[in-house]
Amino acid sequence: MARLRKAFGKYGARWALGFALMLAAMLYTNGTWHSGAIERQDAIISDLRMRLDGPVPDPRIVIVDIDPKSIAAVGRFPWSRDVMAKLVDQLAGHYGTRAIGFDVSFPEPDTSSGYAVLERLAQRELKDVPGMATKLAALEPELDYDGRFAKALAGRPVVLGYNLSSDLSKGVLPKPAFTVADLRGRTLDAGRSSGYEANIARLQAAARGAGSFSFVPDVDGVVRTVPLLQRVGDGYYPSLGLATAAVGLGATSIRPDFGDESLAGQNGAAGADAIVLALPHKNLRIPVGDDLTTVVQFRGPGGPEGGTFRYVSAVDVLNGKVPAAVLTGHIALVGTTTPGLQDMRSTPVSSVYPGVEVHANVIKSILDGRFKSRPDYATALEFFQIAVAGTLLALLLPALAPLPAVLASGAVFAGVVAFNWFLYRQMDWTIDMFVCLLLVALLFVANVAWGFLFEYRKGRALVSRFGEYVAPELVAQMAENPEAYTMEGESRELSVMFVDVRGFTTISEGLSPKALREYINLYLTAMSEDIRGSHQGTLDKYIGDAVMAFWGAPVAFADHASRAVATSLLMQASAARLNDDFQRRGWPALAIGIGINSGLMHVGDMGSAIRRAYTVMGDAVNLGSRLEGITKVYGVGIAVGEATRLAAPEFVYRELDLVRVKGKNEPVAIFEPLGKPADVAPAVLDELAAWDAALARVRARDWDAAESAIAALHGAHPQRALYALYLERIARWRAAPPGEGWDGVTTFDTK
Repeated sequence: MARLRKAFGKYGARWALGFALMLAAMLYTNGTWHSGAIERQDAIISDLRMRLDGPVPDPRIVIVDIDPKSIAAVGRFPWSRDVMAKLVDQLAGHYGTRAIGFDVSFPEPDTSSGYAVLERLAQRELKDVPGMATKLAALEPELDYDGRFAKALAGRPVVLGYNLSSDLSKGVLPKPAFTVADLRGRTLDAGRSSGYEANIARLQAAARGAGSFSFVPDVDGVVRTVPLLQRVGDGYYPSLGLATAAVGLGATSIRPDFGDESLAGQNGAAGADAIVLALPHKNLRIPVGDDLTTVVQFRGPGGPEGGTFRYVSAVDVLNGKVPAAVLTGHIALVGTTTPGLQDMRSTPVSSVYPGVEVHANVIKSILDGRFKSRPDYATALEFFQIAVAGTLLALLLPALAPLPAVLASGAVFAGVVAFNWFLYRQMDWTIDMFVCLLLVALLFVANVAWGFLFEYRKGRALVSRFGEYVAPELVAQMAENPEAYTMEGESRELSVMFVDVRGFTTISEGLSPKALREYINLYLTAMSEDIRGSHQGTLDKYIGDAVMAFWGAPVAFADHASRAVATSLLMQASAARLNDDFQRRGWPALAIGIGINSGLMHVGDMGSAIRRAYTVMGDAVNLGSRLEGITKVYGVGIAVGEATRLAAPEFVYRELDLVRVKGKNEPVAIFEPLGKPADVAPAVLDELAAWDAALARVRARDWDAAESAIAALHGAHPQRALYALYLERIARWRAAPPGEGWDGVTTFDTK
């Protein structure tokens, strides 16, 4: 609790600022406030995301293009209905297309044949000409282009197109997909139109269906969504893409999906979240957004060179020059890419995009059963990404240095983008993210500015004092409260460590200078990283191949002994990995000895007027150095003093001996740490218990029992040099003359 109060006192203002920014982002997402600028940025991101998808060729949909080549061959557009009849005959009859959708409407009768003029003359000026009526009746099948077109449409899977308009009502609409009465009291939000420019009655009656090719661009003029159903009067009418796909798939009906069908018939129930195509063997569910729209998944830049859909020239279809495999069994959309015919649209992937290909993309999504949509819980997902990103950065950035802050902000920024991309590519969900990215940027800028204005000078002063002597990660921690640290000498309970390479003289003689440099650099780097890593030791100095470090200063750690022991175990593991690498290189083996001692030491800025260092001194330091030398005698990698063992009781230890080192009158118990109980194998614990019993026999001078117990241990563990050492000692102690034997303490003349 005290630590939390301290952190709040230090970072509380910056935390409050961070969470205030996060709240503002959430209020925007919830619709409490509005920003056109943010919406435009989300649209830009959405467009970029779609452009990254790239083209995905789909041979199932072919665009019959009324291109300049066709216009040059047939004549200016619109063409006469007899040409359109021939086009339908070719597509449906000769090529056997699965469905034909016209991105063209026929709102007026075709009088280009002159039949109406002849009919009028026959009724007036030429009514007295013998046989005129008979001859005219014989010509009617040839000159009634609308009739020829209607005949070509009859019984064919053809969907005509029409335009919805509020200005007029012209032509005849097809039968609606469903009516208001069919909803049985359910509400259904859809775009409405009071008028239309549809096809003449005889053509509409002959066609299989019809669909609207009207688009509603966003405020920036870009087409991103298409209404799949729109309401005219009491009827709901499909778009050209939906109607064509329904015919191509053999759908028997188009209906809304209200989710919970148990609510059907209840007034005021929630609107539909999908449209269902009833297919012969299954239902196809198409998710929709506001006003029954779908997000158009544009694939590629569009046009004949876009790479997504196959384009064939209309004149080539008329002349039968298109290979049958291109059209047979596929869906054909008749449209135009000729600029003068004004059917080019602005889309996320291109500012000049064929309108007919918009419908092709909708049909492709329906055939694939994959739709980019904004799910009902999109706002919840946006809240989630804002909450996670905002909370992480609001809490972390105040405590981070500039470089980690940059990395953390960049990682969160990338995480938001990756999360959004995953939802888009794998789940087909379109989720807004600009406000979240803006929040990440604002949190970073706010914290950097705050840190620069209020923390920079304080931090620089501390770095200038301690940066030369202390590990950078500790300087960062000290910068939080620089007044609490001083370079002045003081006495403090600390733990010191000495590390040395075994047989370094032999190693140096067996390597070239270049190889020796790399050998020692790799070793010192690994050891230093372990010391300064998770347990935050202070790296004091390098003494040739030896390393000196300590814990508890300048930053005080109550568990300094535990940190030192844990680090020593980590260093031995690192040395083993290094040794494997060195052996593969053909270098000498690496083995290290580590001595650790805890106790009262003098720490501070010490040295001469020429060079100074932040270091430790004292008897406890000297004993730590001697313990490192003792590891060679007992064949162990780590030796710690009794003070360290008592200060770090969470580890399992093997007692080695009771020793008296040079310069010390009082004997000291020394131990080898083996790890935490959970990390030590049961077999090792059993061995340790047997060793403790054998060591008790040694100290009781029960040489026979001691020798028997240790010999058993040595036989089971011949690699343990400690047991061989004690067997030699027992033999020597047993043979010593009376009064000259062992007194219970081993004396060493160590450095």
